[in-house]
Amino acid sequence: MAQPKGTVVLAYSGGLDTSCILVWLKEQGYDVVAYLANIGQKEDFEAARKKALALGAKKVYIEDISKEFVEEFIWPAVQANALYEDRYLLGTALARPCIARKLVEIAEREGAQYVAHGATGKGNDQVRFELTCYALCPKIKVVAPWRLPEFYQRFPGRRELMDFAKKHGIPVPVTPQTPWSMDENLMHISYEAGILENPKVIDHGNPAGTAATGPRASRVPVKVTNAGDGATRRSALELFVYLNDIAGKHGVGRIDIVENRFVGMKSRGIYETPAGTILYHAHLDIEAFTMDREVRKIKQGLALKFSELVYNGFWHSPECEFLRQCIGHSQEAVVGTVRLSVFKGQVYVLGRESPRSLYNEELVSMNVQGDYEPADATGFININSLR
Repeated sequence: MAQPKGTVVLAYSGGLDTSCILVWLKEQGYDVVAYLANIGQKEDFEAARKKALALGAKKVYIEDISKEFVEEFIWPAVQANALYEDRYLLGTALARPCIARKLVEIAEREGAQYVAHGATGKGNDQVRFELTCYALCPKIKVVAPWRLPEFYQRFPGRRELMDFAKKHGIPVPVTPQTPWSMDENLMHISYEAGILENPKVIDHGNPAGTAATGPRASRVPVKVTNAGDGATRRSALELFVYLNDIAGKHGVGRIDIVENRFVGMKSRGIYETPAGTILYHAHLDIEAFTMDREVRKIKQGLALKFSELVYNGFWHSPECEFLRQCIGHSQEAVVGTVRLSVFKGQVYVLGRESPRSLYNEELVSMNVQGDYEPADATGFININSLR
């Protein structure tokens, strides 16, 4: 038996990796507290609780953090029009600091000196989890098995994990493993690894048949109304779930990309972000309608940096907190209603209105001169032509 090492809180998913890690941590002498975050994924949480206890966890926390995920993490990203490398809406990147915040909270509640996670040594999530943990609790110690030689040399692949699971009575799926890795939360579903590591392989339809087929005071989404049946959703969580359902049925928000991981390698991923895609287009439209041109140019630059910081795991950094404040301030006039339709994977903006609109119909009209002197444009053109 290993020497007792104290208590570790494990970010637990109930899957093969973290189930094996739970047992392995016990082998190393840790008392393990399992923490499973309900962040909108389709999961049998009670079964996961029983499994963790059966594997030797001394306690299991199942925390529903869906509401704060929407209000405190997704809404700032919507306000920013956040996109990483022009396409990725950051579903996983936004979820990690939300999950890790509760991980630290539970560690402090349990008096645990350690936290642990099942993120690989090649990915972004290890950075996102740990930077959040260190930002919120600098003295915390992180156990990352997939970066420890004694772990990854013992388990170089899933076959060795399966053998370990069988030896220790860890329940594993009896059906063949899906040829990719899937991560699900309220914001999106991502598919990576396995057959998708070959960028030439065509992803046929929806791998798992899930999301898509084939407020800060205010200034965030506050109401969604279905123009067909008049049904209205108002709470942050309720309207986001509703939009996921509507957009998912129409295949909205599905992308297949090769992206640059923070650790330096390119990776191929498939993402489904139904509600996030609708809200991105709606917000982009009402922002263009209500925001001053020069302010918007600056804000676009801030959004680019914000997206990079979120992707790389710096949600709790001083610079990201500063950007969130700046972006939030830019949203004071961004209010109104956008009418949209979704059809065959696309979002179409049909119209918009706002009490803070900067659009002047008379001024821009080709039929009315309005408060504008066309002759003034001559000097404007001449000055701009000098160079």
